[in-house]
Amino acid sequence: MSTAPIALSLGDPAGIGPEIIADAWRALRRSGPAFVVVGDAATMERAAGSDTVTAAPSLAEGGARFGDALPVFDIPLTCVVRPGEPNPGAAASVIAWIEAAARLALTGEASALVTAPIAKAPLYEAGFTFPGHTEFLGAISHSDTAPVMMLIAADLRCALVTIHEPLARVPGLITLEAIVRAGKTTAAALRRDFGMVRPRLAVAALNPHAGEAGALGSEEAAIIAPAVRALQEAGIDASGPHPADTLFHPEARAGYDAALCMYHDQALIPVKMLDFWGGVNVTLGLPLVRTSPDHGVAYDIAGKGAARPDSLIAALKLAREIAARRAAR
Repeated sequence: MSTAPIALSLGDPAGIGPEIIADAWRALRRSGPAFVVVGDAATMERAAGSDTVTAAPSLAEGGARFGDALPVFDIPLTCVVRPGEPNPGAAASVIAWIEAAARLALTGEASALVTAPIAKAPLYEAGFTFPGHTEFLGAISHSDTAPVMMLIAADLRCALVTIHEPLARVPGLITLEAIVRAGKTTAAALRRDFGMVRPRLAVAALNPHAGEAGALGSEEAAIIAPAVRALQEAGIDASGPHPADTLFHPEARAGYDAALCMYHDQALIPVKMLDFWGGVNVTLGLPLVRTSPDHGVAYDIAGKGAARPDSLIAALKLAREIAARRAAR
């Protein structure tokens, strides 16, 4: 149902989510894509103006009214939240908004899910056990495939083998199985969601200079190179391991469709250098379409009118494109 509106979970109400949602609606109200906010209507009224927000008893009705008002599927907060002041008391509501929005996407009432930023610490303090959105959505969607995070900026796509892990743990988590699983999920998503007939994967090394023939690390020869061969044997156009410091300049990017990175900052640094304001996070391997802005809650500027909606707008547009491709299959 690519014509259905997108379900947009409100995220942390103390962060910049409410204001960038309001700004995104103002930017997209005439051209779309249409979306319905799943969250606290009172919070959105404070961010967008009470005369702008309207209740959405259903996603279809909310989508139909999108150009005239910002529709909110209201699941009220049970505590007071102020911009810039994280409140663990809101954690249950934040989780409920994500889950409700995901359910709408899973049932087809929404064409896709877009998630506004959350902060991990208040959720962890309230007992949330998942490292982030990606892992939580994999669990509630009962996906047969472990989800993969991919970041997109301009012509660069970076998929991750490990996500929100301390750097000290990464070498122990880089296994042949993990790399092959992430590579297969990425290649399948590039075919299904991005229309690529034979996607090309460039697999990054873990160590400087791709291990320098073992002088700077053994993971390349022992784990990553065998994983690349396994991907090739599975019919995937994969190459590597490539030294990460030479993988992201324009000429290198022309040689692949996605880079498979070993850890969080290996992917996030080039993405944010390329397009700090407009990067998008996409979750691969889910039965629903999910994107999000590539930034956090920014408590320090929340409520001050300084936040930019570029990344959220890009996430909404990409979600519409992917949903349309899936619907056309």
